Amino acid sequence: MMTSKTREHTLCSLLFETTLNYDDNLQRLLTLIKQTKENSVIVAPEVCLTSYDYERMDAMLSFAPKATEAIKKASYNKIIVLTMLEEKEGKVFNFAKVFYNGEVVFQRAKAKLFKFGDEDKYMQAGSNEDFKIVEVAGIKLAVFVCFELRFKELWQKSEGADVIAVPSWWGELRTEHFKILTQALALMNQCYVVASDSANEECTAMSGIITPQGEAQRNGNKPCLEVKYDKKEIALMRRYMDVGI
Repeated sequence: MMTSKTREHTLCSLLFETTLNYDDNLQRLLTLIKQTKENSVIVAPEVCLTSYDYERMDAMLSFAPKATEAIKKASYNKIIVLTMLEEKEGKVFNFAKVFYNGEVVFQRAKAKLFKFGDEDKYMQAGSNEDFKIVEVAGIKLAVFVCFELRFKELWQKSEGADVIAVPSWWGELRTEHFKILTQALALMNQCYVVASDSANEECTAMSGIITPQGEAQRNGNKPCLEVKYDKKEIALMRRYMDVGI
């Protein structure tokens, strides 16, 4: 856990297509990060650097350390949230990572694997116990990874977060589910939700930012949607509609 006092923050949801060229994907991500303001909270789509490229599993796993080091360097005065497949103790996990000031300040493995996409055949599930709120730069942050958005026990564990990041590779057929769940999560927790889904054909492309009042802005054709983070809006909503948070 890392805390520090910073000035005004900006929330950023990213939306871009992942290609078969991992290096190109990484450069695309780094370019978008560079274009954001200092003190931004940036959420990229799930596995945005490789997609679920199971046929090249070894290449995916070997790319993760290289990508991690590059994103560390890009994370000074910025919080960056994304996921990548990585090997640990001989097993493959989908790790959600939070970068800040040159470090990975928090990571955990995706706890709920999407069996319709055969995720359970290629990787191991993490533990619900590892799901927690982490404070970074004065912001209480929780991270849902895609399919985890459907599990109410994780919603309860996210209660009290200021910002909830949702990096996703969400199927286009269930676009309305993604929109409704991300909006409801912001309303239930009276906080900001920054959701990032891929622009790939099979995905929803419904990246967006939802306010504590449940007002949703979606990226549309913007690779980076920016919304000012205002902690007073969280406090105001929680006082106005007191549900015990």
